[in-house]
Amino acid sequence: MEVLVFILVLALAAANGANDVPKGVATLAGAGVANIRTAVWWGTLTTAIGCLVSLSFAAKLTSLFSKEIVSAAPTAEFAVAVLIGTCAWVALATVLKLPVSTTHALVGSLLGAGVIFARSQVHWDVLVNKVVLPLLLSVFVAYLVSAVLTWIGKGIAASAERRRQEKLRATAGVGPGTAAVAEMQASERNVKTVSALHWATSGFTSFARGLNDAPKIVAIGSFALLGGWTPQRLLFAVTAVMAIGGLLAGARVAKSLTSCVDELTHVDGFTANLTTALLVGLGAFRGMPMSTTHVSVGAISGTVGKDLGRIKRKTLRDFAIAWLATPPFGFAVAALSYWLLA
Repeated sequence: MEVLVFILVLALAAANGANDVPKGVATLAGAGVANIRTAVWWGTLTTAIGCLVSLSFAAKLTSLFSKEIVSAAPTAEFAVAVLIGTCAWVALATVLKLPVSTTHALVGSLLGAGVIFARSQVHWDVLVNKVVLPLLLSVFVAYLVSAVLTWIGKGIAASAERRRQEKLRATAGVGPGTAAVAEMQASERNVKTVSALHWATSGFTSFARGLNDAPKIVAIGSFALLGGWTPQRLLFAVTAVMAIGGLLAGARVAKSLTSCVDELTHVDGFTANLTTALLVGLGAFRGMPMSTTHVSVGAISGTVGKDLGRIKRKTLRDFAIAWLATPPFGFAVAALSYWLLA
């Protein structure tokens, strides 16, 4: 049974990589900074770094998913049921190109198996306070923070543009072509600066995602470790397989995320990534299981500000339906799996 747990943990890591790695770097492709494949490589690398760092800084998340939601001493059968429920949904969503929350699927699966395994030791108060509220609020907070940062960014950009125009007017009579050359140089510098910031924040977002997701997967795998294996060794295995999943199938979900809004700009991508990185990273350090999916979609949508016509409502509707279906699907599959195994 321990071998089956190990195989399912790696399967979940692969599915998580395929579905979640693109969420930090989709804006790079959406804004035309890089093609999707290059963006996914960058997201995979920075996610792996976050996964490895989580060993030292995400103990609260590991504790939450290993013993605080369901406090009964776990069995291998319980771990298998939880992993089947989570894997089934994340893998299905990836095939359908839908960005879903591994956290949501994992919570639903924990509850589904938990109510049959040890109903009296399922802590609903912990679930509401430490899981449900942070997950629900994160979408709206991400939207608001992103909208405010976009407004500030556009104000700064407009001010810089005014100063640039004033400088060009002041130097317009210096010599033939001087103003045109100065304008071209200034424009190139601005593009390079924003592009570099966009790359940095997308990497930071992926790093925060790895920091947030790896401890959850390792926590479930720790229920039934293979002989001689430790959580640390399991984390290295999870990191490697998560990277493989992202590289092989990450482009599928990335294409869906880039279509949330029309005409995603450099500034929009930078702002969305900065918002996502800050919220998801904070969640990891505070032991709050933020959903990178919800935060990133909320942050990308928030960049439109008052121009709501840029939001592709059909795409967001499909995402919302998938999000609502995630916990019940995990619950049902995990409950059935445990009932068959027990």
